[in-house]
Order: sequence, then C-alpha cells, then structure tokens
Amino acid sequence: MSALVYKILRISEWEAAKKAAAFRGSPDDLRDGFIHLSTADQLRATVEKHFSNESPLMLLVIATEPLGERLRWEVSRGGQKFPHLYAALPLGLAQSCGELRRGADGKIIFPIDIPLSPIGGEG
Repeated sequence: MSALVYKILRISEWEAAKKAAAFRGSPDDLRDGFIHLSTADQLRATVEKHFSNESPLMLLVIATEPLGERLRWEVSRGGQKFPHLYAALPLGLAQSCGELRRGADGKIIFPIDIPLSPIGGEG
C-alpha cells in the first residue's frame, strides 16, 4: 500500500482545479516552483500556519506511489522533510477529497481516519 500525502486548498483553488481536472498550484506553490504537500503528522501545523483564518477548505488525499520521481522529500519548516510535488496534480490521482470546516473552538475538524499529531508535535 502506498503512503499518503495531503493537500489543503482554498475553495477558489478547488473550483479552478475541478475546471482544469488538475491542481496547478496555489500562489505560494507557483512562487516556489512546486506544490506543497503535507503528511498526516504535518497537517495540523500546516493549516494553522498557512490557513489560520480560512474556512471552509478542501483536503485532497493522494497516494505517493503514482507521483513517482515528481515527488521529492525536502527539508522545510522545523527541519522536517515535507513532500513537494514538482508537477501539476491531476485530480484523478486524488484518492478522496473532503471539505474542512472549523469547529466552535475555531480549530479545523479533520476526518477521523487521518492520524494527526497534536499541534505541539510539529515543527
């Protein structure tokens, strides 16, 4: 079984990706030359750092195996290795997607089947 990585998208980015049948990148992705992805353990810190006041958001679940050599693991925030995709992401490669909303406490509610580390566990 292939490992999984995740991409958080704003609703406007999701709508554009659906029209194109591929996600070509957020403004940050386009600036950096790759699509920023996260592991399950990195998701909570990513959403709080880069999407702190945004809701709803979309979460794409992607198997790493079909990405091949276009996926590179590179050191980033806190010295952690993050998955970076050096290509557009065809939506057909997403295993699933779902909307993320904030709870009454203001924190994003993640699907129960994604094993997340507590916010203090990330760099």
